[in-house]
Amino acid sequence: MPLKPFVSLNTIKLIIEDIQACFERDPAARNIFDVLLTYAGFHATLIHRIAHLLWKGHIPIVPRLLSHLARFITGIEIHPGAVIGRSFFIDHGMGVVIGETAEIGDHVTIYQGVTLGGTGKESGKRHPTIGNHVIIGAGAKVLGANKIGNYVRIGANAVVLLPVPDHATVVGVPGKILERPLEEEELDHSHLPDPITDRLEQMEKELILFKEEIKKNLSEHIK
Repeated sequence: MPLKPFVSLNTIKLIIEDIQACFERDPAARNIFDVLLTYAGFHATLIHRIAHLLWKGHIPIVPRLLSHLARFITGIEIHPGAVIGRSFFIDHGMGVVIGETAEIGDHVTIYQGVTLGGTGKESGKRHPTIGNHVIIGAGAKVLGANKIGNYVRIGANAVVLLPVPDHATVVGVPGKILERPLEEEELDHSHLPDPITDRLEQMEKELILFKEEIKKNLSEHIK
């Protein structure tokens, strides 16, 4: 029966874990009423879990209508075909887009403006697969049917077009992979490495040394 999934203990457990994720990952969550009444990310996830059950039950039109309603209310667009694991948390969430064939693992956190999309060239599986314990920073774009490993951090505004191994940090446009162990689940944007800035700073230091060397050579030549 199509309505059977709605009384599934597993579905109820998933929703409870989504609520718990809000308290675990957002210090602004003060009580259950805050989450139930004011958290757009939780609202979008809740509606998606219902829409996804209907999608798997091959119910026509209604899943897409629910997805459209969630986008209208929350500014978050999740295709009902997307698969989302346990303890999922969307922080703020405005502008988040998750495509039809996207797969998201357990304990994943994403911030506003994130896109899990396709490149517009593929058919079938065309959206990314996200591992467990992944954090995706504000404005990041993960495109194509690429696999993002477990315990990966993706920095704000990064554009990820290739697979990412476990325990990696990705920053920049296009995304550059900086493999290193993940010591904590917090995505501290102020301490993420920036390879472009690092290279510019290195070039500036080299330029200063070059100028000093020129001055030194000119001074010796004049003498």
